[in-house]
Amino acid sequence: MIKKNLVLHRNEQKPIVWDAYFNKTDKPKHLVIFCHGYKGFKDWGSWNLVAETFMKANFFFAKFNFSHNGGTVEKPIDFPDLEAFAENNYSKELYDLGNLVDFLLSEDNPYNKEINKKKVTLIGHSRGGGIATIFASENSNIKNLITWASVSDFSKRTATISDLEHWKKDGVKYVLNGRTKQHMPHNYQFYEDFKANETRLNIELATKKIAIPHLIIHGDMDPSVSFNEAKSLHTWNPKSVLLPIENTNHVFDSKHPWEKDQLPEKLKNVVIKSMDFIK
Repeated sequence: MIKKNLVLHRNEQKPIVWDAYFNKTDKPKHLVIFCHGYKGFKDWGSWNLVAETFMKANFFFAKFNFSHNGGTVEKPIDFPDLEAFAENNYSKELYDLGNLVDFLLSEDNPYNKEINKKKVTLIGHSRGGGIATIFASENSNIKNLITWASVSDFSKRTATISDLEHWKKDGVKYVLNGRTKQHMPHNYQFYEDFKANETRLNIELATKKIAIPHLIIHGDMDPSVSFNEAKSLHTWNPKSVLLPIENTNHVFDSKHPWEKDQLPEKLKNVVIKSMDFIK
């Protein structure tokens, strides 16, 4: 069963749009929650095929858009709401993830009979890997952590010193989205929120606290997030498992749009290794 574009409404907060992939059996299944990365969304590239693969292996797979990722309830793909994108920050993404986890494990979730509340895995890609790591270090509901091409440090991605003066003065800075050609705005609040929550948002400190099974998957030719970042994560949690994927990029040979009905071989391998790790 595939349920697309479900909406989690929240008091005085932007709604979260999410998808559920599961075999309807009324028997509790291992819950896997997927967090997308920067300039990402739940339907990017071959993420739907990833979800179907987990479903076929009898997991309950949930993926979602962070509330300020630039998508809307009506248009969850790409970035029609750049005003929301400008107001995003790491704290909001952690809050979103917390709300979604709480909802999925609650009686309010209409599919809760399909979920084993004692078996919850987080998977985060890229920036979503950093969010998943911090969240897993704080939330006892999470029993496994898997990162795909995860960042290891938010501070160096937030601002350089020279950049900072202009950003503060202008109140906003723009990053070009090479695919959509949109100039994606980041309001200065992003930096202010990071500085106000710098200890909590330290991925190194979070990784050192991880006491659950932890799998780190990373392409050794990743041009966006260096493989050295995966090595750092593994060093900070020596009990973690580091799995390099040879000769592949940041998205394991996927792209957007993905028009084939099969996963790229490298990403298929990532999914299989992730499922084996959970089992």
